[in-house]
Amino acid sequence: MALSPSASLSRPAIWWSAIRPKTLWAALAPVLMGAAMAFDAGLFHPLAATLALVGAVCIQIGTNLYNDYADFLKGADTDARKGPLRVTQAGLVRPDTIQYAAYLTFGLAVVAGGYLMVRGGWPVVVIGAASVISGILYTAGRHSLAYLGLGDLFVLVFFGPVAVGGTYFVQALAIEPAVILAGLAPGFLAVAILLVNNVRDVEEDRLAAKRTLVVRLGRRFGVGLYAACLVAAGVIPVGLVLLTGTHLPVLACALVPLAGAPMVARLGRHTEPTILNPMLGATARLLLIYSLVFAVTWNV
Repeated sequence: MALSPSASLSRPAIWWSAIRPKTLWAALAPVLMGAAMAFDAGLFHPLAATLALVGAVCIQIGTNLYNDYADFLKGADTDARKGPLRVTQAGLVRPDTIQYAAYLTFGLAVVAGGYLMVRGGWPVVVIGAASVISGILYTAGRHSLAYLGLGDLFVLVFFGPVAVGGTYFVQALAIEPAVILAGLAPGFLAVAILLVNNVRDVEEDRLAAKRTLVVRLGRRFGVGLYAACLVAAGVIPVGLVLLTGTHLPVLACALVPLAGAPMVARLGRHTEPTILNPMLGATARLLLIYSLVFAVTWNV
């Protein structure tokens, strides 16, 4: 009897797979943008920016680990799974172990944010607490965000304006409307990453009563929303230039989402996981490129 590919994975490889490294750009990108905006304003604070990055990545990893645990318990991850390896479902890590790992990672985020809470006061406490609690509630409990179809909104808000605005605030100790508007761009692109998952898994999610927006409104809606997220990210730079009256070079960011046009067609035409799974990494790279272009052009 042939062994599955997962059977030969080393322990480090198993845990590396569990944290879902391709999704971590969704945590890094908004921090990079918030730091770039603080730098342009002459308010860059290296320690605060670094700790914001550590906290954001830990919250992303904790959310991924808890999702691995909760989706297995709720029956959303089964042997019929189309997506990348999920270590709990594959029997590579015990459910209680992955749960404890998620809590530990959230705890590390709190530790990293300790200095930021002292520096920034109650707004940072609120942002940090809301981020950790939402990361758990994303899939925890009978009325979790993902299972109610609120996952897209959670991702838009917390991987967008909250992450960019929070990063800027812990450095500048103030907030600007342009920062919140800029934060919508990585939020929309992070939603696009989520939509690749949800479009691919629509049938499995329906059977598991995971009422994502794609399950509620259909696969075609999911593909259309993916396209709309790319368009919205491309429009944000125009709004920033109109709002600030400056930073014309940032309009270059509007060109980045155009590279996603072939992926919209691919998402609409195909259901095979061998075709859709690579789109997760491709959309995440689009987000990373967008944030890098933004960081450079906002400071030109």
